[in-house]
Amino acid sequence: MPAHALPPGLRPPRHRVDPRARRWWTVQALLSFSGPLLLTAVALLVCALLFFAGALPWLGPLVLVVLVLPALGYLLVMPRRRHAVHAWELGSEAVYAASGWYWQRRRIAPLSRVQTVDTVRGPVQRRYGLATVTVTTASTAGDIRIAGLSDADAEELSRLIGHAAQAVPGDAA
Repeated sequence: MPAHALPPGLRPPRHRVDPRARRWWTVQALLSFSGPLLLTAVALLVCALLFFAGALPWLGPLVLVVLVLPALGYLLVMPRRRHAVHAWELGSEAVYAASGWYWQRRRIAPLSRVQTVDTVRGPVQRRYGLATVTVTTASTAGDIRIAGLSDADAEELSRLIGHAAQAVPGDAA
């Protein structure tokens, strides 16, 4: 089957994640990447201002290019791009998920290979009423994660995948 062809009964993923996921991903960016870079930039500039004022003419532009611009770029681009890419679809024989923002990933897992379906809500996700559905399969490629779903959508999707996987005879025992 060509890489662009889908199994019968499965269309490209059309279900988008919840719009609140953009805020969740923005907070994640602040906590993990952009925030630390911006704090480092401020600390460097304050130390330079207090102790090495002569370094500001060359240190200021360097900090701007190396720390501030990448931090702001990631903070502004990643959540929007990630929301545009993340999608999922549940067909009669498979679950299909698209994820990523820079490196994009498309995974199709036959329902016959589904072993477990988990719903996870981290502390920041709970703040925004979001959850992640993880579909564990009998595959060495790893789990399928559908992140950024509303709590209600995550519960419904978990239930649907569970029922659909039970209805399809399979080898994931």
